[in-house]
Amino acid sequence: MTIQTLLFIFFALLISVALATYQYAYKTKLTIQAKWVYGSLRFITFFSILILLINPKFKTHNYFLVKPNLPILIDNSESINHFNYAKMVTEFVTSIKVNKALNDKFDIHYYTFGNEFKLLDSLTFNEKNTNIYNALNLTNSVYNHEVAPTLLITDGNQTLGSDYKYIASQYRNAIYPIIVGDSIRHSDLKITSVLTNRYSFLNNQFPVELTVAYEGLLPVKTNLEITRGRTVVHRKNINFSEDNSTKIIAFTLPSEEVGLQKYSVQIAPLNNEKNIQNNRKEFAIEVIDESTDIFLVSDIKHPDMGVLKKSIETNEQRIVTVYKPKEALRNIEDVQLIILFQPNNSFSELLQEIKILNKNTFTFTGLQTDWNFLNKNQSNFSKEVTNQTELVGGELNPNFDYFFLEDLGFSNFRPLKTQFGDLTILNKNEVIFDQYINGYRSESPLLAVIESNLQREAIWDAEGLWKWRAQSFLETKNHKSFDNFMGALIQYLVTNKKRSRLEIDFKNIYYNNNSIKISAQYFDKNFVFNPNTTITIVAINLDTKEQFTSSLILKRNYYEVDLSTLNAGDYSFSVTLEEDVKLTRTGSFTVFDYNIEQQFLNADVTKLSKLATNTSGNISFLSEAAQILENLVDDESFKPIQKKSEKIKPLIEFKYILILLIISLSLEWFIRKYNGLT
Repeated sequence: MTIQTLLFIFFALLISVALATYQYAYKTKLTIQAKWVYGSLRFITFFSILILLINPKFKTHNYFLVKPNLPILIDNSESINHFNYAKMVTEFVTSIKVNKALNDKFDIHYYTFGNEFKLLDSLTFNEKNTNIYNALNLTNSVYNHEVAPTLLITDGNQTLGSDYKYIASQYRNAIYPIIVGDSIRHSDLKITSVLTNRYSFLNNQFPVELTVAYEGLLPVKTNLEITRGRTVVHRKNINFSEDNSTKIIAFTLPSEEVGLQKYSVQIAPLNNEKNIQNNRKEFAIEVIDESTDIFLVSDIKHPDMGVLKKSIETNEQRIVTVYKPKEALRNIEDVQLIILFQPNNSFSELLQEIKILNKNTFTFTGLQTDWNFLNKNQSNFSKEVTNQTELVGGELNPNFDYFFLEDLGFSNFRPLKTQFGDLTILNKNEVIFDQYINGYRSESPLLAVIESNLQREAIWDAEGLWKWRAQSFLETKNHKSFDNFMGALIQYLVTNKKRSRLEIDFKNIYYNNNSIKISAQYFDKNFVFNPNTTITIVAINLDTKEQFTSSLILKRNYYEVDLSTLNAGDYSFSVTLEEDVKLTRTGSFTVFDYNIEQQFLNADVTKLSKLATNTSGNISFLSEAAQILENLVDDESFKPIQKKSEKIKPLIEFKYILILLIISLSLEWFIRKYNGLT
């Protein structure tokens, strides 16, 4: 309480005495006894009111003891079950709960970790991943400013997250790892990784890279096999030793059938090998039929036509057929791309049919192109020409980002010929080659792609393409670079993906140790996302015919369903909009049975030992963990801390002042009335 407040109280006391004296002792006919009674009650009333207005504040202090914290982090992953230690871990946790000395000394908090870090509810040992780093990092953030030695009950094998050995430098408290598992080193072979592409084209080769590891002291020999169904597609003998314990095996496999192709990798186990779960892995690849029919339509003969056909057909999945305009009309419905080479008046019917069927085109113009005809019969580009010719060069546009194109040094290639005039693109377009004349950039493109009404088109406004392919060969000693460039351009033009109002996103391959999620987006007729609908998925196991049905949950701007409970197998599914059953999308996927928690043979004693040493803790095996508990109880560095809490309470919160005020007023009123005073 400040001096100022004390002065206010003193003045309040004087004022209360003065007012009470004036009212009951000055010019009154009351008896002395009555004056004292009435004056005292009135004094109490005035002083109570004034003291409440001043409202002085009082400080109170409370002293109490705070026990040190003891967070206990328990590995709840499947590897604990795999090592057959689930019962021992459960019994050890129970022994901690009933340890009176430990509970008297520490404020104990129980947590479990696997995929996620959370408060202990129950120990199931069914988490499919282990994230030790996340558990320690979150514990450190909670107890960073407190005394909190940490018990870490785990086998030390992490399958998810950052390497936990790096947490030691920032962890404030000591960590006491309780090792769950065997420290004996057993001989073991395992496939640690399988790397391959997700897709491959039919009749191509796709790469596979395997990493195979060996743990043991003696040299061993084993056999590696890759099978598809019952067919062995690759076999290799491998030798290992203590010094040569890891092999990276790379090879290619043929893509012979369209669709999802499943493969199994298996390495023959050693005699009496303890863990053979990690000797086998499965992978799959989706083989796509990229076969493409392309028409090359021309009314003239030109060396560029031969170059185009050869360049495009270096991809064996593409067939280029040369037609006259009239001939092309017969089979136009099934073709993916039509190359219009130097169109003239004979292309009239063909252009009309292309408009009707919405076909993609690649137009090559040159000295024999009828631009008057082209300007009248299509609306994507136009050019006002004269009878003069012009030599032009091209430079790759660095800002072009529709797809990747390698710059082969086109700006240094020999110039091409075109008709003099400015080419104008009339629809949405992206320039691939800027046109250069005598080293100066013109306003016209040399090569551009155009998109309109879900149709893709390209225009190359020059002839002499054979010169560029020949120059590329002279510089690189092969045609591969130029043909890859042309192949990328053709791939873009033969693709014509139409946008659907119901789009789904999923993978063809899932592993059951990870989330199996399928998402969808639904758009209204203006292609604006609609968050107010119900989307349902039905997934069917193709082997057991078991059916799983669920609604997709809205997540901001998409809908999603988690199918992680599905067993391994092949599934087909359909995603349906409840209000419109006609708006349905279907697909299929495969779930592989892969348990990463069963890939380990021993506890990671080395890493856990370093973690304990670097945080000034001690390590112990589960069978000897009772000693760690005794050491924690006996450790004098973990003592309860006496803390003081200070509370400031204003006088107005004391109800007794208000009660006293009410009593004084009531008594004064009653006594005055009793004595007949007004």
